[in-house]
Amino acid sequence: MTQHLAAPAAPATGTHTGWWRDAVIYQVYPRSFADGNGDGMGDLEGIRSRLPYLKDLGVDAVWLSPFYASPQADAGYDVADYRAIDPMFGNLLDADALIREAHGLGLRVIVDLVPNHSSDQHEWFQRALREGPGSPLRDRYHFRAGKGADGSQPPNDWESIFGGPAWTRVEDGEWYLHLFAPEQPDFNWEHPAVRDEFRSILRFWLDMGVDGFRVDVAHGLVKAAGLPDIGAHDQLKLLGNDVMPFFDQDGVHEIYRSWREVLEEYDGERVLVAEAWTPTVERTANYVRPDEMHQAFNFQYLGTYWDAAELRRVIDASLAAMRPVGAPTTWVLSNHDVTRHATRFANPPGLGTQLRTPGDRELGLRRARAATLLMLALPGSAYVYQGEELGLPDVTELPDEVRQDPSFFRATGQDGFRDGCRVPIPWTVEGSSYGFGSGGSWLPQPAAWGALSVEAQTGDPGSTLELYRSALAVRREQPGLGAGDGVEWLDAPEGVLAFRRGGFVCHANTTGRAVRIAVPGRMLLASEQVRTSVDGTAELPADTTVWWAV
Repeated sequence: MTQHLAAPAAPATGTHTGWWRDAVIYQVYPRSFADGNGDGMGDLEGIRSRLPYLKDLGVDAVWLSPFYASPQADAGYDVADYRAIDPMFGNLLDADALIREAHGLGLRVIVDLVPNHSSDQHEWFQRALREGPGSPLRDRYHFRAGKGADGSQPPNDWESIFGGPAWTRVEDGEWYLHLFAPEQPDFNWEHPAVRDEFRSILRFWLDMGVDGFRVDVAHGLVKAAGLPDIGAHDQLKLLGNDVMPFFDQDGVHEIYRSWREVLEEYDGERVLVAEAWTPTVERTANYVRPDEMHQAFNFQYLGTYWDAAELRRVIDASLAAMRPVGAPTTWVLSNHDVTRHATRFANPPGLGTQLRTPGDRELGLRRARAATLLMLALPGSAYVYQGEELGLPDVTELPDEVRQDPSFFRATGQDGFRDGCRVPIPWTVEGSSYGFGSGGSWLPQPAAWGALSVEAQTGDPGSTLELYRSALAVRREQPGLGAGDGVEWLDAPEGVLAFRRGGFVCHANTTGRAVRIAVPGRMLLASEQVRTSVDGTAELPADTTVWWAV
């Protein structure tokens, strides 16, 4: 095995544990987690100072959204230098200290990797612009001549995810491809220099001691040969049954097999996690075959409403898809790109994952707590987005003048309301930023934020924070929870999910009414108060999940 100077991750024991198979991974959005220097922006020092909180919460690993040097045209997902920290977050010494302290607490660290595109300020792209048509650097991106007699039309009809053409014309007349913002030119992954560069980047951060990578837009790196037109009709089917020419091409899998080989050079079971938006869970499974990635986000589950029939369908499909490739299923309810589930579930179904209304907040929180216990009872790995353990809703009341989501300022494409789930989280009951930092916060926090803070909820047995702490503790203690590839469904009243895993049973009532069930054993935990009767039954309140030891 190749030897490297960096020490292996502290949690590693030298044996293969498959830690990711049942890990609970906490997503930190750096600019909104904790501010260590009082400038109103979260940073690495702030994160490091709050690591004991994450240890106490009971998670296994921390996933950090991008902190690389970046002009911040898309909140850091436009990287100018993959081996440097943006000054707003700190420097490489801060990153080293964070990784080491996390390992000292038994927490693993996963960092974001953005390989589909760079910033337009990246050295390669800037040189490509300066050197003009024919520059070898242009071959590392997708530069093309335009259509029409004067080349004034884009090379094809592809649309940007952020709206408008996926092509921008430069002063010398050529066009470059960007599936996202114009400031994010797509790499040409057919070019060997691009592949070599990212293997080098992987090694840089592995040598720093990180335990893995969450791969942004993992489905987008390879484009169909010739960059063919799509057609107006198919532009509307980006996540339909057909694979689009710029998404989920089979060529991406060769890349990830080569990355897996790099990770296997290192001790400590380093992992790759795919952000792969695919038409079906079956195609998602292609990314986690034994010689590729270790995990892939389950977006089908994230997009499912609080409905027993729909949840069971997606759970069954997810487990069935992963079983043949031997990969764990992942479960997630919120992240930095979608409305928090406490708000999604407060609104009627069918409104999507970007909402502008708070809905019934009491109902939303009740359902969110129940959904969390259901998620944590399922076999596989779970992801928790910062602040969901506090029951935070989306901040839907942000005025337009304070919004910073770049897609908000575009006429078409994504709704641009992601700021609502990115508002800095509250740590204390009082203070100008509720403990986020000493210098305010980059997005305004609601007046009610203090009542939802870590300080306010700690020690309150009825709080959402203590529910999460208890759930993660029970999950560690119960042999029937964590890793696995299936559940045994049990008979239950309509609208109630019931399943057994070893000596554990879960009931989740998704209805708006109380339901009476037979008590299967000793109650371990419930999202709301559950009363049992001497006749061996229990009344399961509306929108409530309960765990039992049997």
